[in-house]
Amino acid sequence: MKRFIVIVLDSAGIGELPDSSSYGDEGSNTIGHISQLVKDFSLPNLERLGLAHIDGFKETYRTTTDLKNISFTGSYGRMAEKSAGKDTTTGHWEIAGIILNKPFPLFPDGFPDELVKEFEKRIGRKILGNKPASGTVIIQELGDEHVKTGFPIVYTSADSVFQIAAHEDVIPIEEQYRICRIARDMLTGDYGVGRVIARPFTGRSGNYTRTDRRRDFSIEPSDKTILNYLQENGYEVRAVGKIEDIFANSGVTKSVHTHSNQDGIDKTIEWIKEEYEGMLFTNLVDFDMLYGHRNNVEGYAKALMEFDRRLPEITEQLRDDDILLITADHGCDPSTPSTDHSREYVPLLITGNKVKKGVNLKTRNTYADVAKTIADYFGLENRLCGESFLNLII
Repeated sequence: MKRFIVIVLDSAGIGELPDSSSYGDEGSNTIGHISQLVKDFSLPNLERLGLAHIDGFKETYRTTTDLKNISFTGSYGRMAEKSAGKDTTTGHWEIAGIILNKPFPLFPDGFPDELVKEFEKRIGRKILGNKPASGTVIIQELGDEHVKTGFPIVYTSADSVFQIAAHEDVIPIEEQYRICRIARDMLTGDYGVGRVIARPFTGRSGNYTRTDRRRDFSIEPSDKTILNYLQENGYEVRAVGKIEDIFANSGVTKSVHTHSNQDGIDKTIEWIKEEYEGMLFTNLVDFDMLYGHRNNVEGYAKALMEFDRRLPEITEQLRDDDILLITADHGCDPSTPSTDHSREYVPLLITGNKVKKGVNLKTRNTYADVAKTIADYFGLENRLCGESFLNLII
């Protein structure tokens, strides 16, 4: 009974890509900089998988662990993003086998008037905002006016997103989701942003707080992904966290949303314990959402160490034919002035009873090698991008 488990540590990059300067991200190194800045930092379980030995990263990584006589528990490497972009959707789609030559559109000056007017007409409300902003800042800035008028707050960022913030007592959560679906239907072609995001919040004036009922409404994948190939061949594809949203439910057979990294880890373990054949795809978003975008170095470090402490709970549940792969979708270096995603290499850490130990997979040219390897493991004919490394690890 074969299973391939992919866990995405959202935004856990490991160093700038050669073209990072084109994205304003020169010098970014999410995990590397955290390791240098946080006292007593160590990720012993990820290090045994090979994290501290990755080419081009090991020189920047600092740990309290003695690495001289490490006993490897997996194979390791790093992957470069080949697609144009550095956002969540682009990164996950590439992991799943799609390489985008054209980035999703950005709106650094807000959305065009004609689009906003049509959106207001369809939802029956005016909007507030319509500018790039930090989500935590804009709800403090416009929250009172929103509560008074009932007008949702629309904003964007350096990513290709159309974000809608509303107080749950003013616009009920299901209505917020309905409004987001209207936006998703409208945002196509030149306006085809990667994601429409519901950003519900609660609280009172001066103390508005975002809730954990965020929902992402992604544009549909432009081609078949490994999820589709698995589903079409009778395998299960189980999605934990926002995976279902990122892929617009395409190729997903069963899904569950999560409230935190810890909840995501719990649900991942629960599904590993069940009997089925196919893929388990997990996104742990707190690294990015709570710490990377808020430049919280200490919080990011704590979250990484919390995941590392729980990693044995995951690996102990693996069956003979299970392969576990841990990676990321982009960077979001909390130590830089920027609060946006960063164009970085991502880790490639693989383990399982049949996986060779201590194999250096070096630098892979695209995240899509993951999808190609999964297809190879299940013997699927496919048109996915990438190159399989299955023969190197088993």
